[in-house]
Amino acid sequence: MPWKLHQTNREEASEISGASSSAPFERAGGLRFTFEIWPHRSLSRAGFYGFLLMTWLAFTVPLAAFLGTVHLWMLLPFTLVALAATWWFIERNYHDGTLVELVEITPEEIRVVRHEPDGTTRRWEANPYWVRITLRQDGPVENYLTLKGSGREIELGAFLTPEERCELKDALENAITRARSATAPNGFG
Repeated sequence: MPWKLHQTNREEASEISGASSSAPFERAGGLRFTFEIWPHRSLSRAGFYGFLLMTWLAFTVPLAAFLGTVHLWMLLPFTLVALAATWWFIERNYHDGTLVELVEITPEEIRVVRHEPDGTTRRWEANPYWVRITLRQDGPVENYLTLKGSGREIELGAFLTPEERCELKDALENAITRARSATAPNGFG
């Protein structure tokens, strides 16, 4: 699954973030849920190099019939261009796969930080009491997952499969419910 959940208490959260704990955070019991979401990677680097080697062999074996002829020199540039294009497109895919979305849920706020492959960062924050999670069927993709709060609606996990977006929605709802109940007086939420 291309996402994972980290649940930390107040002391662990302070060590991770490097920040000192605040009074409301202590009062709420120090719950912090952090979801890290990334695109699925089915091809490892070792597999990538193995694929390039197999592609090179698949291109050069048929060229062996043309050894010692002028036709080899006419076919070789096309073979090299095809191999270079294969390498470039897979490398581009790896670069695009550096996208990461971080969702941090505390009793006081929900924060979404999206780190784009080009280095830009987008942020969104809202109060967990007012955030609504929606799994829409009428969106641009099946099971379009959005968070709505603070006057904005953002898309989450666009690169996940429809089933993974359903599972992420359930996990987010559970974390938000637990965060909301942590701040309720006498445990009533």
